[in-house]
Amino acid sequence: MTVTAELCEKIVASAYDDLTPEAIAAARRLVLDGLSITLAGTEEEAMQILGEHYRGFGASGAATAIGFGFRTAPTLAAALNGAAMHVLDFEPMWTPSNHALSTTLPAILALAETGDVSGREVITALVKGIEIQGWIRHAGHLYENGSIRFHPPALVGPMGSAVAAGHVLGLTAPQLAYALGMASSRCGGMAANIGTMTKSTHCGNAASAGLECAMLASHGFDANPEPFEAFNGYGRMMFGETFEPRDLLNFGAPWRIVSPGYAVKMFPSQFGTHFAITAGMALKPQVADPSKIKAVTLTTPVMPYVNRPHPDTGLAGKFSLQYTFANGLLRGGAKIDTFTDEEVVRPDMVALLDKITMNMSREIPARFDKMWLEAEIEMEDGTKLHTRCNGPKGIWGTPPISEADHLVKVRDCLSRRLSADKAEALIALALRVDTLDNAGVREMIALAA
Repeated sequence: MTVTAELCEKIVASAYDDLTPEAIAAARRLVLDGLSITLAGTEEEAMQILGEHYRGFGASGAATAIGFGFRTAPTLAAALNGAAMHVLDFEPMWTPSNHALSTTLPAILALAETGDVSGREVITALVKGIEIQGWIRHAGHLYENGSIRFHPPALVGPMGSAVAAGHVLGLTAPQLAYALGMASSRCGGMAANIGTMTKSTHCGNAASAGLECAMLASHGFDANPEPFEAFNGYGRMMFGETFEPRDLLNFGAPWRIVSPGYAVKMFPSQFGTHFAITAGMALKPQVADPSKIKAVTLTTPVMPYVNRPHPDTGLAGKFSLQYTFANGLLRGGAKIDTFTDEEVVRPDMVALLDKITMNMSREIPARFDKMWLEAEIEMEDGTKLHTRCNGPKGIWGTPPISEADHLVKVRDCLSRRLSADKAEALIALALRVDTLDNAGVREMIALAA
């Protein structure tokens, strides 16, 4: 039996009863986080353009375009909702680095509106779709920033979506192998588009592509059933000689959704910038007058794509260690409204950015679970201030974000599109999603429609 065949047998055999209570609880929180950031994301300019674009297709179907109030085909809804779920860069982070939620949950929700899918199956599909993405990233043995050729969710997301959708559709192991073979031809996204509107579509396209592959496989469409071990297949072409297919057979309990788990984002920006924000917040009480700062030095890992001294748009600011540090110091944190075109050019912000120098050190691991960031401020009177951030609140190896803190984020996101009573109704349903029948799942989605 090939590795892919053995893996698919293992995936298909995994059911709700195989999930641990911890995995179920972690998945509930992800459903709630995903729906809330999707709704908030629909206000972004990129989503307004995409929403009108997809509405213009005129496609009929039962799947909801969340926040836009129209229905369309499942694959189109997954693409739009996946982009909205990611556009704020507010979804949880995984290790090795990936965006595993926006690439799977939208496909599952689209299918839940087209068939009799219970909350249990939503949870099971989500856990399985996330699990395979984590093990593919692990099997590649390329962990540091810049070590892989493609943006991670575009690289592994279609595979996760295919597995999640395959569970909902009840694919057999051979059918799932075909779905993965097809999905392997849909993978890849240019990291050069990080910091642009296009980045959000990497996740939406991944959710849509994997869903389509699973749907085609359910109708008998075939592909190379050995994508992971084929000489010119996915593993070798995407990762090179470091890819170890047999690592994929670790799929299963205790489940990667629990161990190593995920880091809930409390700031809507690239995860590395959370180190900068946290460092700025730590120094803020010591700086009575920011205008008296003479110079700032940030010592960071080698991460060129977040070295943006003067971001010219709010979107670019999400990928600027300098801008996010400055917000931590000047504003005491970062929120959705931090990343607007108006905020990046405020006089006090520009003045501070002019004083920041970046020192990217190869001595600091360029991976989120091992990196750190140091900040040193020199004041005009000669005083020097220093801090080192080993990670934002809730990072792996520290206590997770509490439910109370998470609900602050969730309610802020939902309040941008929903009334308080509808927001609370959606929260209540999402927090017991595994107890819902299909009517309950549809009601949850309808509240976000």
